[in-house]
Amino acid sequence: MSQNPPDLRPDLARAQLSETRREGQPTIGMVSLGCPKALVDSERILTRLRAEGYGISPDYSGADAVIVNTCGFLDSAKAESLDAIGEALAENGKVIVTGCLGAEPDYIREHHPRILAVTGPHQYEQVLDAVHAVVPPSPDPFIDLLPASGVSLTPRHYSYLKISEGCNHKCKFCIIPDMRGRLASRPHKAVLREAEKLIENGVRELLVISQDTSAYGTDWPNETRRALTEQPITTLARDLGQLGAWVRLHYVYPYPSVREIIPLMAEGLILPYLDIPFQHAHPDTLKRMARPAHAERTLDRIQEWRSLCPDITLRSTFIVGYPGETEAEFQTLLDWMDEAQLDRVGCFKYENVAGARSNALPDHVAEEVKQDRWERFMEKAQAISEAKLEAKVGQRIDVIIDDIDEDGIATCRTKADAPEIDGNLFIDEGTEGLKVGEIVSVEVDEAGDYDLWGHL
Repeated sequence: MSQNPPDLRPDLARAQLSETRREGQPTIGMVSLGCPKALVDSERILTRLRAEGYGISPDYSGADAVIVNTCGFLDSAKAESLDAIGEALAENGKVIVTGCLGAEPDYIREHHPRILAVTGPHQYEQVLDAVHAVVPPSPDPFIDLLPASGVSLTPRHYSYLKISEGCNHKCKFCIIPDMRGRLASRPHKAVLREAEKLIENGVRELLVISQDTSAYGTDWPNETRRALTEQPITTLARDLGQLGAWVRLHYVYPYPSVREIIPLMAEGLILPYLDIPFQHAHPDTLKRMARPAHAERTLDRIQEWRSLCPDITLRSTFIVGYPGETEAEFQTLLDWMDEAQLDRVGCFKYENVAGARSNALPDHVAEEVKQDRWERFMEKAQAISEAKLEAKVGQRIDVIIDDIDEDGIATCRTKADAPEIDGNLFIDEGTEGLKVGEIVSVEVDEAGDYDLWGHL
């Protein structure tokens, strides 16, 4: 494979720059894996390197060294990260590793002893130091200037906006706090300033991300928080919503304070979309997970949110086969799904993660049982999705255009669909004159399990 991973995905991205390399310019390649938060880290690293005069190579052969930003959460992600490191070593030979798997340098070097340096997640300065040691900067003061906008690994019309780092929770199946540290919320003004710059440079949709978006600002000093009239995330969402772009909230934990955000959706300030990691529905399972807000009456919350904003879209992720999960607990989850009627749903089969406290729990579920429950869960989720999409046929809705292929077929997303993780709306004809990033009104003609089709 001569290029960094070719498909542009939030969890597997490469830089796309049109500029040509000047003579003598040091050039760096980047492979970025993991969640959108890691993608933002990659963009920040590349932007800072570009400001120092480095060129950004879209392939291995054109790079003086390659940075691999890894994921280290699940064993499958670790394996993918190790494969990416190995590929970069084979194609280039000079490799610097960063990201979540970088928190385990001995583990990485055990498999790839030839790597040049290892840094942990969001350790920007250490990454730059490692690059400087391997490929010294050689800026041209007459050519190399800080670009008007940062290097982006997503299409120009949407961008991830990370509002905090780390997490204060201690969910037993998760090691994110160990890898990324305690919650550290960015200053309100800094987030707004970044959002304004992104919109000035053509971004039409902001995807707000963190480990726990609801918790934004709860780590600020008590005197700062006492001076506020509402939750920091509510103020931030309101201010972001006044910038003129679509604003989509991800990783919102189901605290009572979420209610404050829903009126902003009803007013049209932010998208009527909540990405909430419920993980399960049975209270005993949630307690074994040590989930925050596990005692919340989530069905009542959902009903309240829908009463305040009838058009709200709810997406979530779940874990089946968690240690100790009985058939009765799983059935409670299925029954809960019937009542909750979530719009977009993902599901994972539980697997042990090195260092996670859940590994020590008794009564681990057999793999064949996990698979059976996963299939039953996804069958129900698919049926709910299909029915909800069918109800949209005949409606006229706004969509954002993500791509127009050579045959003139436009791939779009509704307000109910985030990039890569949800569905699409396709326009098969009449797309002449449309542009990627444009927001247009479409009448829905047809619905599938997860996607829609429509016409202008």
